[in-house]
Amino acid sequence: MLEPQIRIEGLYKVFGDRAQSVMPMVKQGRSKDEILAETGHAVGLNDINLTINKGEIFVVMGLSGSGKSTLIRHFNRLIDPTAGRIMVDDVDVVELNAKELNQFRRQRMSMVFQNFGLMPHRTVLENVAYGLAVQGVDKVTRRDKASQWLDTVGLAGYGQQYPSQLSGGQQQRVGLARALCTDADILLMDEAFSALDPLIRSEMQDQLIELQGRLHKTIIFITHDLDEALRIGDRIAILKDGKLSQVGRPEEILLNPADDYVEAFVRDVNRARVLTAEVVMKPPALRLTTENLDEALKQMRGWKEDYAYVFYEDKYQGVVTQEAVEEACALSDATAPTLHDMAEEGPTVQPDTVLQDALPITLESEYPVPVVSESGEYSGTLSKRDMAEILAHSNVKSEDKSAEDIAAE
Repeated sequence: MLEPQIRIEGLYKVFGDRAQSVMPMVKQGRSKDEILAETGHAVGLNDINLTINKGEIFVVMGLSGSGKSTLIRHFNRLIDPTAGRIMVDDVDVVELNAKELNQFRRQRMSMVFQNFGLMPHRTVLENVAYGLAVQGVDKVTRRDKASQWLDTVGLAGYGQQYPSQLSGGQQQRVGLARALCTDADILLMDEAFSALDPLIRSEMQDQLIELQGRLHKTIIFITHDLDEALRIGDRIAILKDGKLSQVGRPEEILLNPADDYVEAFVRDVNRARVLTAEVVMKPPALRLTTENLDEALKQMRGWKEDYAYVFYEDKYQGVVTQEAVEEACALSDATAPTLHDMAEEGPTVQPDTVLQDALPITLESEYPVPVVSESGEYSGTLSKRDMAEILAHSNVKSEDKSAEDIAAE
């Protein structure tokens, strides 16, 4: 069950000496450019309302100047809002005094920066342990803990080196280890991987996903790269000119863009690399609920299709045709095969299989492919037509473009 951890309510940020005097113009709906031209004040955030759940990777993305980095700096009040509330569990971060805010930052939130933010005069181990030193943790404990996190991010043995001796990817791993070392339950990552070359960036994304599978932190991740957002995000918020354009799961953003701005973002995305079988599949159907041949035939005659799926104790056995069941029913009980004997073993896909991997399986199968979880639960079916409809370009009718055409692309 989803458990909200962070709530942003009516958040505004206006940069300038007379921010409060400009707020009426903002609330009247005047554009960012108009306000800047008339007052010299820049609107950074405009009525942001968000709920971020415990343990999710929440991605905030947008073009340069959209307000995404401004937003993340409000979570730990590196920037103070002009108006609004920032609730972390039952704590209103806006109301914290200086001492309480310092304690909050040390205990609840860690941050990973784009430029790594490492201290060049300290060793890698000392950099990782720095947050614990600020917390007052004793030297032996913080060294042991820092060593464990270096090992976790793949940098065992690098503790006595200095940041300048490491590659960019290794430096960012140090930054990630430092953020994780404090045991903060919320991790803020501001364009954390954007300075890395594509291969290292992909490796860091993989590592973050793997670590999150074990740690279940609440991660707010800022990026301007939609492919990165779609790959790592449980949910995505898209900002434009300080306003929220859309918030949703990756598949919701892809399939139902809220406006022209979001649609332009997703237009060139390769859906096959992002969407999963679970998104495209049709509800479970044509599952025989009996092992009796006569009863099975009666079920099949009530369906439009001439085939059905056979399961045994929730384990998928294969496909059986109506013709085969009719022939079996004509035999004596002693010679008639069972449904399980007749079932033609066929392929399955799991709900989290990306369409790029599922596509060749559906193309090679004579029948829609059952979507079956690791535990054997039959979740739905995936057909060539389903794939064609979801992968076809928006300006091409699905009946004009087959799954084979799309695969060839």
